[in-house]
Amino acid sequence: MRVAVCQLNSREDRAHNLAVARGLLERAAAGGAEFAILPEYVDFLGRSAEAPKPEPVDGEFAAFFAAAARELGLWVHAGSFHETGPDAARTYNTSLVFAPNGERVATYRKIHLYDVEIAGRVSYQESRSVAPGEQTVVAEIAGVPTGLSICYDLRFPELYRKLAISGAKVLVVPAAFMLHTGRDHWEVLLRARAIENQCYVIAAGQTGDHEPSRTCFGRSMIVDPWGTVLAQAPDTVGVTFADLDLERLDTIRTEVPSLANRRL
Repeated sequence: MRVAVCQLNSREDRAHNLAVARGLLERAAAGGAEFAILPEYVDFLGRSAEAPKPEPVDGEFAAFFAAAARELGLWVHAGSFHETGPDAARTYNTSLVFAPNGERVATYRKIHLYDVEIAGRVSYQESRSVAPGEQTVVAEIAGVPTGLSICYDLRFPELYRKLAISGAKVLVVPAAFMLHTGRDHWEVLLRARAIENQCYVIAAGQTGDHEPSRTCFGRSMIVDPWGTVLAQAPDTVGVTFADLDLERLDTIRTEVPSLANRRL
């Protein structure tokens, strides 16, 4: 299966962000991809006071990417967006996956939320504005069982082990990883999740500056089950391709049967 990671620098102009995303999906389709993945909060990164109104999973955001999938004949992972949440104060951070006929085939709500308090340095509570999801999701994408996650989920290996035990052969990570952690942790964590679960990992990231005074690391990449980086995006908006060899995945799982040998 040929896959494409679409790397964006989404900012506060939602219409522009969506237009760029559509253009990258067109490039992915033209490059022969069957499955294209967009980053976290693909439609808006900026000050929370200026964020678009949350939508249901069948709202305008979904309609936009359903149409793109249908018109391009492409499996589309629409990164994530602000879904209408359980109460007035919180949204969900939600991923949607669309089949080439435009049907929505999977919905995943980010489970792990980034809450940090470091006296005198940083105070950030994602849980104040985002409600956590509760269900893991493995979706059949082009016939391949694919486990879904979002950004900060990457730091919780138990989530990915559960996805692998549930049958996933591919793990998807749309993200807006910050520069100061991404430069040391992004590749290490992605390769670790690939090796320990013997899965392909496809990670689409935001890149560059956005308000309020933050910078995303980018370096979207595709990692094979051995932990080898098959492809990595440069530090710019664009599309990066790789071909997934599922027979190689089966060979790795046979020759190093760590999933089969687990006892917990």
